[in-house]
Amino acid sequence: MTDRRFEDIAADFEFLEDWEDRYRYLIELGKELPPFPDEARTEANRVHGCVSQVWILPEVENPGTEEAVLYLKADSDALIVKGLIAVLLSMVSGRKAREILEMDMEGNMRRLGLEEHLTPQRANGLKSMMQRIREEAQKALAGS
Repeated sequence: MTDRRFEDIAADFEFLEDWEDRYRYLIELGKELPPFPDEARTEANRVHGCVSQVWILPEVENPGTEEAVLYLKADSDALIVKGLIAVLLSMVSGRKAREILEMDMEGNMRRLGLEEHLTPQRANGLKSMMQRIREEAQKALAGS
């Protein structure tokens, strides 16, 4: 998980007026992600619906309870997508699964003004990543 929380990232996006600068910032955020274990690059961890290769590795504390906390590691083979992952992880990783399920991830991402600057394929991939995170949160609550 990146050290920056989502609110800090959103504030940084507001400060950056030029979209080239915002893209560079996204790429930098992606580079700050911790290394992803090679052995976790499996079909089970791959996010379907993304043009790029994306993997999400969940770890759950207190599975099967209302206190279930979801920690996520993730990676992509595409720099901008890796940056989008970093933004998502800043929002959700280390939070209770119930909080994640109640969170408006799409609304948070809209605050960054990305939708008009992402290709349709990347926008669909972002939706797929958010859906996968919700699925992992549901599994954490169920203890599966």
